[in-house]
Amino acid sequence: MTAAPSSPALVLPRPVCVLGLGLIGGSLVRALHDARHEVFGYNRSTATVEAATRDGYDASSDLVATLGRAASSDALVVLATPVTTIEPLVTALAEHAPGVLVTDVISVKQQVEHVLGRLHPGGRYVGGHPMAGTSSSGWAATDATLFDGAMWAVTTTDDTPADDWLTVASLAVAVGSRVVPVAPDAHDRAVAAISHLPHLTAAATAAVGAGESDLALRLAAGSFRDGTRVAGTAPALQRAMIEANGIAVLNVLSETIDRLVAVRDELRDHGTVEVLVDDGHRARAAYEQLHSGAAEVISGVTVGDDGWQQELRRQAHQGRVWVG
Repeated sequence: MTAAPSSPALVLPRPVCVLGLGLIGGSLVRALHDARHEVFGYNRSTATVEAATRDGYDASSDLVATLGRAASSDALVVLATPVTTIEPLVTALAEHAPGVLVTDVISVKQQVEHVLGRLHPGGRYVGGHPMAGTSSSGWAATDATLFDGAMWAVTTTDDTPADDWLTVASLAVAVGSRVVPVAPDAHDRAVAAISHLPHLTAAATAAVGAGESDLALRLAAGSFRDGTRVAGTAPALQRAMIEANGIAVLNVLSETIDRLVAVRDELRDHGTVEVLVDDGHRARAAYEQLHSGAAEVISGVTVGDDGWQQELRRQAHQGRVWVG
């Protein structure tokens, strides 16, 4: 693997306004605050705002006032609530801060684009998704180090303005993440396979294991614990991200079912599970190889040059990351 050079001193040129102070949004507030960057947040729950304020962070439960502040300071606004709850936020953005640049930390991209296109046409938006999280939720679960070393998808289309993309990419770098440029539809297909499907298979494994007996749960050790960890995430949060990515999830779920049916038939008819186990072992080895050592970095492209969006996406599809 090619060693990744240290990131240049990318400058996040404006304050950051985070709408939603749950695990991801709250952790982002903490991380930016620790990096001494101006950041303020909103949450509709006064209890959450009071907890954040007690901890020394700048938070409010007044959405209109928060957006007015974002507009006057030309802040980068981050949508950090489940995709099922962003419509009122986007409507308020269009009314009270129509000119600000918007990004998000939501695990689907096409649905967010659809909502923004419908409720805030002409708004400036570059999608984002940090591949980080835990099975816990809420302000109490937030962690300033959550994004250290994480991959952070930043979307590009052929029309993405270079300055806006660099601003959102700089946000990811500012909190210790590596940037992966990606088209919105490619992002949603990828996370269906490596994030949303695992939530469903974890749920199935947990349900089957628990349905066997309390003896099975008492004996359960590493493989059950690790394979069902994400089933501990709040069900409403799991449903919000999976159901918002329905078409892509249906495709990978169909492939999974086909593989399970095939291995069931092979075990019944020939007493073997060789094909699926070997395929899975090779895939896991490929994952470990890709993540061992330093990441290969995107090279030979300058953001803003002709065709920069396509070239970033092409190299990202080869497993490379952007470091500036």
